[in-house]
Amino acid sequence: MSTAEATVSLNADQIAAFHRDGFLSLPALTSPDEVALLREVYDRLFASTGDTFRAGDHLGLATPDEDGRETLPQILNPETYAPELLDTQARVNALAVAGQLLGPDVTRAGDHAIMKPAGHGAPTPWHQDEAYWHPGYDHQAVSFWMPLQDTTVEMGCMQFVPGSHALDVRPHRLANPDAHALELEPAEAEAADGRAVACPLPAGGVTIHHCRTVHYAGPNRSGVPRRAYIMGFQVAPTPVETPHDYYWQRPEWYASEQA
Repeated sequence: MSTAEATVSLNADQIAAFHRDGFLSLPALTSPDEVALLREVYDRLFASTGDTFRAGDHLGLATPDEDGRETLPQILNPETYAPELLDTQARVNALAVAGQLLGPDVTRAGDHAIMKPAGHGAPTPWHQDEAYWHPGYDHQAVSFWMPLQDTTVEMGCMQFVPGSHALDVRPHRLANPDAHALELEPAEAEAADGRAVACPLPAGGVTIHHCRTVHYAGPNRSGVPRRAYIMGFQVAPTPVETPHDYYWQRPEWYASEQA
């Protein structure tokens, strides 16, 4: 891990805004030179063949289009295949900021990368991250969503519902039986549409959101791929006496832990 010192920190107003709204947007998490290097690594990973990855680490969050092209590919644990991702100024800065938001006991919670291909990238449905997670715990975690190119609403920037992190995990469903994405039930998604705040960003900027913040990213209708790299951080999850009823989760997700 890099021994570099953090070069980004939040002020009191920004910390208060995060805890009020459940999300925050910053114009820069790292330097343009590092963003260019990250983009090279990212493109190399997404150009890799499927047998490069362990089972479950290269997923389709949406179904292919009518021409058979991937519309929302995701790579889990990208640092496993590109260890240089663990030694970046972006990660040092993200960890420092996560500590300001969650406290000194914050640790890494895993990375992933999502691609929206130019012209046919699918939307990421309205959801809460915690809806994917183990129902035997309550979680306190944040995600740092960093685009590797300037990202507009047309390209699929992040959108959030302010204050939704104060809610319980809302009802979700599988977006498609053949894909891996969850989405809010229709009535919940319709309500979210009416309150959305879009957060376009320059390359290397970042949005930070709580694991219960309702969020969405639209389709990519531009001529440029939308590259997003996401770093997660958490404090130790809290066991609950009665597991949450996350009926939308696939049984096999936690089969080994429930056996």
